[in-house]
Amino acid sequence: MYLATIMLLGSGELGREVAIAAKRLGCRVIACDRYDDAPAMQVSDAREVFSMLDGAALRAAVEKHRPDHIIPEIEAIDTAMLGVLEGEGWHVVPSAKAVQLTMNRDGIRDFAAEELGLTTSRYLFVKSRDEAIAAGATIGFPCVVKPVMSSSGKGQSVARDEGELGAAWDYAVANMRGDRARAIVEEFIDFDSEITLLTVATRQGVMFCPPIGHRQEKGDYRESWQPAAMSEALLKSAQEQAAKVVEALGGYGLFGVEFFLSGERAIFSELSPRPHDTGMVTLIGQSPNEFELHVRAILGLPIPSIELSGASASAVILADRRATQFGYEGVAEAMLGGAEVRLFAKPETLPGRRMGVALAHGSSVEAAMEAAVAAAALVNIVE
Repeated sequence: MYLATIMLLGSGELGREVAIAAKRLGCRVIACDRYDDAPAMQVSDAREVFSMLDGAALRAAVEKHRPDHIIPEIEAIDTAMLGVLEGEGWHVVPSAKAVQLTMNRDGIRDFAAEELGLTTSRYLFVKSRDEAIAAGATIGFPCVVKPVMSSSGKGQSVARDEGELGAAWDYAVANMRGDRARAIVEEFIDFDSEITLLTVATRQGVMFCPPIGHRQEKGDYRESWQPAAMSEALLKSAQEQAAKVVEALGGYGLFGVEFFLSGERAIFSELSPRPHDTGMVTLIGQSPNEFELHVRAILGLPIPSIELSGASASAVILADRRATQFGYEGVAEAMLGGAEVRLFAKPETLPGRRMGVALAHGSSVEAAMEAAVAAAALVNIVE
């Protein structure tokens, strides 16, 4: 009846698009999250509501639904339980090792820098306020402080002198995920730009999407565009580094590999073993999009090629209030100029929460960006 049964651990907007891609291929989808009626649950066959950090609840859900593929879509997961489940024969995407390493910045950074020799910024891991202050003296100022476990830039800040490091540590701990009070203090890279290189590990080899540029605010993505401008030498360096780390992690699926571009250096920053938020632009910018690529790679289906459809951009639609009974206005106006709007149908708004995205083509990346930003600005939440 079904091609395969997949279980999503995390059911936000990225999980929603994965579920849609999987349903189009005839999969049975089980959506799991800590709250009910999450976006992916609305387009899935079944749902389970529990904390992904609750290993016993995670095991119970797996044993109940018996998925062919367990697909982590968020960072806050009991990765130890995923390792146990994989050892028992359950398939974790792309692998329990990849999830365990990449869910924590200390794991993936040490793996990339120490084991694989990728180009990274200088960094130190710290476990207390005093250690953070001491690390600043070693790394130098300004420096970036991030919790080792977080998402969407939460807990990230820049310390410009020793006096700001204590507050940066406090902010990192207050916004971390999980129960480990640990942060990374790293060199501030005066980069020219930053990109996401969506990298697909398939049974036929590694493939790359056209590079995606993006702008962040408070550590969270606000706009992204495709293709990002970069030299052939820089692109080759990024692709070689991305392939090296993806192949070392093992398994199949799409990885979001982030780089800082500084001069003629592509500097490895972070990696997510799943579709990336900046890759929302691929919903309009390329075929197959990142979510379709992820599902195809997981299921072992062919990917003949990845085709860019032209200069494209995305801009997020943010909430400005907290509400549980709300609607939207301005959607029709936003689409009049040819832009597309994707609303995530989250059941609750919070100030600054990502509620949707506007997508646009253009004669150039700059024109696409202007159209996407203008469209996003027209969509408002109303009570």
